[in-house]
Parts: sequence; structure tokens; C-alpha cells
Amino acid sequence: MKVLIGCEESQTVCKAFRNKGHEAYSCDIQDCSGGHPEWHIKGDVIEAILSDSWDFIGLHPMCTAMTLSGNRTYAPGKEKHYLRLESVEWTIKLWNLATNVCAKVYMENPMGAMNPDKRLPKPQIVQPYYFGDEAQKTTCLWLYGLPQLVHYKNDNLFNKKTHVSPGEMITTTTGKTFNKWYWDTSKRCADRAKIRSKSFPGISRAMADQWG
Repeated sequence: MKVLIGCEESQTVCKAFRNKGHEAYSCDIQDCSGGHPEWHIKGDVIEAILSDSWDFIGLHPMCTAMTLSGNRTYAPGKEKHYLRLESVEWTIKLWNLATNVCAKVYMENPMGAMNPDKRLPKPQIVQPYYFGDEAQKTTCLWLYGLPQLVHYKNDNLFNKKTHVSPGEMITTTTGKTFNKWYWDTSKRCADRAKIRSKSFPGISRAMADQWG
């Protein structure tokens, strides 16, 4: 397939599809950090979608203003709430464009302002530890023309379990509990948003294995 993974600078999903033999490209306004600039379209994702005929499109729109963790800044009544509204409308526009021109589309984002939006289908909700990565990050997948990703909590007659431990938890002095990978990123303020937005390898492999 000819695959476009939009709003992805890490190239994690792009490389998973390349490893399965697909002609996959990442796209982002930033330079890629995945080591394969020859597979990266640096520019606007909407222009990239319209520039070619794609068999499969994945979307990872920026979640900063839409995620639940941003409520203290972007929730209704907050000074920057208008940025959340703009982000939601842009994301809906992106989804509608992709699903109008391509038969197989997914969109990934954490829990947030997109979940109650009736203009989108109900998302599949997964965790990295469902697919072999010892971490918790509630991940929503809106699907068009694609089945839900399959994962197994326990072995059965035909499949080995894909679930692993959710990973180590850290409890702060204030009593709040965080998954260790999330807590560790808070110590690297300059790269925190970029690190937290990266796709986990296990979910990316599952996408390429099952949807590819």
C-alpha cells in the first residue's frame, strides 16, 4: 500500500509499515527524528493528503490543547479555551478530508476534547501494555474502514497473550500516582511534549501487522 502517516515526526508508525513492505511516508511541519528523511514529507498534512493518492492514512494531530491533561489551561472558562476550540475544528476538518479521499483511515489521540464529539465515530481505547510496552497511556483510535486492533490478555488455543505489565508506578509526596515513563518525561521539560506524543512501538507494530 501507499501509506501516509500524518503529523508524525518520530516515524515510529511509518517505519513499522516500511518493515512490512509498504511504501510509507511520515509527514509533519517539523524535521523527522526517526532517521529516514527520505521517507518524510516536511510540510502541511492537508497539502500532503491532497498531493497524492493514498491507500491508507494515519493521523496523529497535535493534542496539546485537546487532551484532558491540558484542562487547567484550555478548559471552558480558561483564557486559552479558544485554542482548544480551534484545535478541535481543525482536527475534524482533517478527519473529514482523509475519510473523503481514502478508504482506510485511523486517527490517534489521548483522551480529551475529541471523545464526546458526535462528528466522530466512537473510538477504540487501548494501552501500550496491551501490545508489549510496559507503560500506560490511554490511547484513542478513531477508525474508518478498519477493524479494531486485536490484543490478548491471556493465551488461548490460537494466540499468545500480547499484554504485559502496565509498568512501574511512581507516587509523589503529594500522593499523586503516575506511570514511570510519564513521570520520567516531566524531568525533561524542553522535550516533554514531543516525547509524550510519540507512538509506542508495540501499538505501531500491531497497526502494521493487522492493518497492513
